[in-house]
Amino acid sequence: MSTAVLPADRIRGHFWVVVVGIVLAVFAAYFLMPLWWLSVTATKLQGDFATTNGFWFSGFHLMENLRALFGYDHGIFARWLLNSALYAGVGALIGTVLSSMAGYYLAKFSFRGRRFLFSLILGAVMVPAAVLALPLFLVFSKAHLVDTYWAVLLPSIVSPFGVYISRIFADSSVPTEIIEAARVDGAGEFRIFATIAQRLMLPGLATVYLFGFVAIWNNFFLPLLMLQSQDLYPATFGLFAWKGQSQLDPHVQLLVVIGSFVSTAPLIGAFLALQRYWRAGLTLGAVD
Repeated sequence: MSTAVLPADRIRGHFWVVVVGIVLAVFAAYFLMPLWWLSVTATKLQGDFATTNGFWFSGFHLMENLRALFGYDHGIFARWLLNSALYAGVGALIGTVLSSMAGYYLAKFSFRGRRFLFSLILGAVMVPAAVLALPLFLVFSKAHLVDTYWAVLLPSIVSPFGVYISRIFADSSVPTEIIEAARVDGAGEFRIFATIAQRLMLPGLATVYLFGFVAIWNNFFLPLLMLQSQDLYPATFGLFAWKGQSQLDPHVQLLVVIGSFVSTAPLIGAFLALQRYWRAGLTLGAVD
């Protein structure tokens, strides 16, 4: 009875599949371990932090920890979460609409200087936020908008990266023939964009929205620069302020951990709720 022998190239192919799988598993573990540690630690009491295994449970006290979190300092953490939802939700929504309009215009209209304008947008993507910090602060200070909701919300709606992504999606997902047919039927340019182009770009726009939502939710530098009133803090900056208090009150250290755990939930929820769209959007964006 003869035995089949695998060709050498097939053996090498299987070998590299295994190697790539191992490397991806290591990277996945590297990124998931902090989230796992956070989830486990959120169920522990303050005294268990240093005396138990950080990566495994020792009792389940999540509910009482949550009550302590939302009851501390007159429930200020709930206010911070609402502020984060306002900054990230509204900022990402307006930013996505503006980015989609700009990206569609760059993709489907021919005008003098279009390439130069798009190059400027690409250049703006690479400008570090720290470079714009002082001019931005001076502008908002002159307008008397420092330490207001507008100081965080207005800069958040400007997204050169969102314009860049929207331009790619508009170019690949909105056929020029459909636009021409709508024009022949008498539709105006804004109506074409609002009723046809935006619907075809929806998977891509979900991707732009998620990128914007995550970036604004995790933004630390802008609130640090613009805000002084505790009632205006987002969750990220509020937890940082609590971290500074933990040296004087060790109990606050537990609240920082629980707050970090709670503040990740909206991000995970947004990805799960929109995964059908952003996965399709990433695939669409990869098509030239």
